[in-house]
Amino acid sequence: MRWPTWWGAFRSATSSGELVGGIDIRSEGSGNIGATNVARVLGLRWGVAVLIPDALKGLGPVWAVSATMSRWVESVGPDSVMVVHGQVLVGVIAILGHMFPCWIGLRGGKGVATALGVVVLLSPWGTLAAVGVYVLTLATSRLGSLGSLLGALAFAVVQSVLLVRSGDWSLQWSLSAFTLAVPLLIVFRHRSNIGRIVRGEEPSMGQPVADDPEP
Repeated sequence: MRWPTWWGAFRSATSSGELVGGIDIRSEGSGNIGATNVARVLGLRWGVAVLIPDALKGLGPVWAVSATMSRWVESVGPDSVMVVHGQVLVGVIAILGHMFPCWIGLRGGKGVATALGVVVLLSPWGTLAAVGVYVLTLATSRLGSLGSLLGALAFAVVQSVLLVRSGDWSLQWSLSAFTLAVPLLIVFRHRSNIGRIVRGEEPSMGQPVADDPEP
């Protein structure tokens, strides 16, 4: 299970900083290696250039597990509990690999884009809810961090409702745990943003942030 960790720890943001301006993105802006900070420091197109591979870091392992298990075990369908457990496992490893990459001293991103890539396959409806809330929040507040926080919570609520209504929440215990734990972890990783939002100091999207590296 090492490969999802290495895959999740791929340095898309730091590589972009080194490529574009010869800078270490961890020493610029908020100090975070996520797409939002990259967009603030290097521009929107480079933020998108980081967002896509970060999402693929979550999508790739989850898709690979589904395809591999379905091929090797004839009795296993793409929606079977065994496949879901495998998808959740590698998805969590990829998210943690992105948040705490061994290559750069465990100073990673906040996991939003990578988690998005994971849940695209795990829960399309939960993904739609999360993206919808993010877009609506960003459009009304211009705060990307607030959109990420509310999007993560929206996923938790919608996916929890879907699991309870399906009656599979206990059988698919790994997905149930993922539905609660990962959004809470994302909220925890945004703790400095939450403080700035409460104080009214969180920069809006497109507004440069002072060099104040986050913990």
